[in-house]
Amino acid sequence: MEFRAVAELCEKITATTKRNLMIDIVADFINKLDEDEVEPAVSMVLGRSFPRWDQRELDVSWATLVNVIKRLTEVDWQQFSRIFKDEGDVGSTVEIIFQTSKIRKQVTLFEKPLTILEVRRILEAIAESSGQGSREKKERLIETLLGRSSPLEAKYIVKIIIGEMRTGFQEGLMETAVSKAFNVPLNIVHSATLLSGDIGEVASICKKEGKEGILKLRFKIFKPVKLMLAQTAEDPKEAIREHGGKTAFEYKLDGARVQIHKSNDEVRIFSRRLTDATKSFPDVVEVIRERIKAQECILEGEVIAIGEGGHPLPFQHLMRRFRRIYDIENMVKQIPITLYLFDLLYIDGESLIDQPYTKRRERLRENAGGIPLTDQIITSDPLEAELFLKKATNGGHEGIVAKRLDSPYTPGVRGKHWFKIKETLESLDLLIVAAEYGYGRRHGWLSDYYLAARDEETGELLTVGKTFKGLTDEEIAKMTGRLKEISIREEGHRVVVLPKIVVEVEYNEIQKSPKYKCGMALRFARITRIRDDKSPEEADTIQKVQRIYEKQFEKKANIRSL
Repeated sequence: MEFRAVAELCEKITATTKRNLMIDIVADFINKLDEDEVEPAVSMVLGRSFPRWDQRELDVSWATLVNVIKRLTEVDWQQFSRIFKDEGDVGSTVEIIFQTSKIRKQVTLFEKPLTILEVRRILEAIAESSGQGSREKKERLIETLLGRSSPLEAKYIVKIIIGEMRTGFQEGLMETAVSKAFNVPLNIVHSATLLSGDIGEVASICKKEGKEGILKLRFKIFKPVKLMLAQTAEDPKEAIREHGGKTAFEYKLDGARVQIHKSNDEVRIFSRRLTDATKSFPDVVEVIRERIKAQECILEGEVIAIGEGGHPLPFQHLMRRFRRIYDIENMVKQIPITLYLFDLLYIDGESLIDQPYTKRRERLRENAGGIPLTDQIITSDPLEAELFLKKATNGGHEGIVAKRLDSPYTPGVRGKHWFKIKETLESLDLLIVAAEYGYGRRHGWLSDYYLAARDEETGELLTVGKTFKGLTDEEIAKMTGRLKEISIREEGHRVVVLPKIVVEVEYNEIQKSPKYKCGMALRFARITRIRDDKSPEEADTIQKVQRIYEKQFEKKANIRSL
């Protein structure tokens, strides 16, 4: 099938807000695909170059993409900025530029149409280009891809490359479409997606083998699965109430969450973004090899950086370990770490995700080989839990996590089985979508950041405030370089960027504000950490911001009505 069909499908689902119609359109489309086209097409519609678990990355900078577009269209970059200002979408801007380019009009008349599999093969070649001359090779491949594209195809190819689809068709809707297309119950499709980590792979198996095929799915070592997520609770009392009167509380360490896979002597470590971080943590690999006796297992834990006296170092020190792939031995000495385990998902052929939390914890303790587990208490007493929270924060940790005693492990799901509880101000994980140059000693730095949350219904990014507080001068200088690399356009001293960087933001309150389209703004916002361990998809949604805004008034309803 031609790639043009994928682009036209995306146009159709973008043009409607009716979920059932979206699902019908996508289900009909994927049902008509050949077996080997299903996974690539499903991934592309969701804005992904590859399946979620695939470790390959395109590693294409915005500057590289810009260079190709300039060569193909001879566009004036001021013209690009003007169009983007009107459209607010990179893909739509590229489409208009391709439509108006005289060069493109002449070339595309004679090009052979791209197919879905050709696009995938070229994306694979881009991802696999490495070493000396790789940037030039990537540029040539992108030029080949866009050079054969119609304006509409170029729109969606660019969206796939930068990972910004924004059609409003999210993964949950894709699961429903796959269920309908191949007549497989939705609950089975959903469970298979959680287990495999990717709806595209599930769709492909449904096409080839139907219901029987996906019922055979099992964990695969070295193929990471999505992490179970926690909602936020105001205090331990709320968690105890939600969990039926008794719950388990664990330290929420100020570190980085990791998923560890072991098969015999081979060990791999995956970040919460499911990227392979094994090379950055040879010390963790050694500990797992020495102490974990199981032949095969999937463990979950937290690594924290340790300073003098055994106290945790700030999160950003740990991120230096994640980013480093050279001179690791020296970095291991500079930033020693400790691993704490807190869950066991799979061991020697047995999946534990459907077993209750208490049973998984017991099996983990039996198989941890002396590797420390996160501190834990089980209680129904809010006062005891509050003291446990105080002990955690006094020890330099982030807070505590409440876990329902009978809760299964639900990959990728953020539900009420787990609650995270902090003593600090409220915080949100938000995306930087623009920045302004500072004044005085910060005049050369992008130091005032516009913060946005994504609308989970439409995919639109909605600004909820801006801040110049929280980062050190060194961090601001590095952030300036990173933002310039993903800059889309400049408006005087303001720079609009691709939404690639997640930051954790504390604030005092969410207030009503006509200044922003969402109608809300953060009061006294302050960046507390740069979340390089989180993907843009993991940033908080505008729906969460709205829920917090509404919840504020449970204790001040009389003020809200004024």
